[in-house]
Amino acid sequence: MAMLTAAHTPISAVLPSRRVWPLHGLAGSRRVEQAALAAAAPQALMQRAGLGLARLALALAPHAGTVWVAAGPGNNGGDGLVAARLLHQAGKRVQVSLLADPTRLPADAAWAWRQARAAGVPISAGLDPVAPPADGTALAIDALLGLGAARAPQGRMAEAIGLLNALPCPVLAVDLPSGLSADSGQPLGSVQTLVRAHHTLALLTLKPGLFTGLGRDAAGQVWLDTLDLPLDDSLASAWLGGPPLSRQRQHAQHKGSFGDVTVLGGAEGMGGAALLAARAALAAGAGRVMLARLDGQGLADAAQPELMPRSLAQVLAPGHLGAATLVCGCGGGAAIAAHLPTVLAHSARLVLDADGLNAVAADPALASALAGRAERGQASLLTPHPLEAARLLGSSTPQVQADRLASAQALAERWQCVVLLKGSGTVVAAPGQLPWINPTGNANLACAGSGDVLAGWLGGWWAGAVAAGPAQAAIAGAWLHGQAADADRLWWPRSAGHLAAAMVRVADGTALARTPV
Repeated sequence: MAMLTAAHTPISAVLPSRRVWPLHGLAGSRRVEQAALAAAAPQALMQRAGLGLARLALALAPHAGTVWVAAGPGNNGGDGLVAARLLHQAGKRVQVSLLADPTRLPADAAWAWRQARAAGVPISAGLDPVAPPADGTALAIDALLGLGAARAPQGRMAEAIGLLNALPCPVLAVDLPSGLSADSGQPLGSVQTLVRAHHTLALLTLKPGLFTGLGRDAAGQVWLDTLDLPLDDSLASAWLGGPPLSRQRQHAQHKGSFGDVTVLGGAEGMGGAALLAARAALAAGAGRVMLARLDGQGLADAAQPELMPRSLAQVLAPGHLGAATLVCGCGGGAAIAAHLPTVLAHSARLVLDADGLNAVAADPALASALAGRAERGQASLLTPHPLEAARLLGSSTPQVQADRLASAQALAERWQCVVLLKGSGTVVAAPGQLPWINPTGNANLACAGSGDVLAGWLGGWWAGAVAAGPAQAAIAGAWLHGQAADADRLWWPRSAGHLAAAMVRVADGTALARTPV
């Protein structure tokens, strides 16, 4: 027990994210790890990692009588062995399955094995059967693979992963759930050989794969132990977003201070998409919102009469497009394509969504027109979901999802614009900058109209803060959009009509709860 009370930097809960965190991919994490090892005494980092793991295990399951540690052949397994020894010394009944030949372990892991054996921890190793305790397990620790894994788990490793996933008790993963790519958040093999942890304790750095793709489902609640070292962002490959800064309005400001938004979309049978976007733009704080529907239904909105109906001729006038922030494509159908040459040529600030993106992907002339906007100083924000991104890249949805960060960055570089790639762990990318991963949201956002609300909100937020730019609008909008679903997930009606109001509630409460960067 004395070892568990030794001085040690507190473990941080990363989710829900209340600050900006640097993320380190495989290469950056390796460099951080190598520098830390070179500066530390032998076994020092492994002792700290094992201590943090044991402490978190006790905090998560203080009454767990039996703990099963599944340990692999590398230092990840060594961390698990240190934790097993400390938990054993704290009075827990611990059983370790070491999927390795103890005589071939790395030096630090071999030391951890000897220490655990000397303390009397029951360890099965080598070709011994892999199995959790026969009389039940109250907590399991996945210390199988971690950062060093580069290929799909096979054989006994895959068998151990299957056993972990079949347990009814909580599973705590060390650094990464075994079988998960640190960079992409995708399985190294199949989903059957990916540990589905309830908690993950990241060591030294946070990895992008924990927060996008399948990472959120595989990692569960993410924690960070920097092992008593400062969190270094110089080698970061991405950022994890936090709450946006509050936007305080001055007493003397008026509606003209917060910009105009025009929503263009809503083809026959899809007028609701444009209406949702326009209402969201109002909720985001735009001074005025104009709505031009492609189905010709230019009537005022009875629920929100402050929305201003406009004809196509009015909103497509070059002077109007040059002055307003345009949200284009929501429910636009095939009809939107005919208006895109004018939009792309004259819109000063453009949020291009849904069918607007599909039209660009299908027409090389429109793609060329989009590419020319940056050269003219016109800002663009694209908001594709994975299928729309695949169409724009000329690839497939699985290829986009295989590396969401790279896909978003490729779109941003190709069109020299900001890209918000929706999905689990929404990615915001801009040319020449590190991408951002959004930490908020859940599957309740998978409802009709959710993306239209996001697009409209982005337009409204951007219109009120033109100097901030589209990247800041995208990062802020994605966080608020997801947090609205997280905050209301217990009663969420799965209806996008309520989403903009929930975003307002979140935005109003963010300033007081926010932790400065």
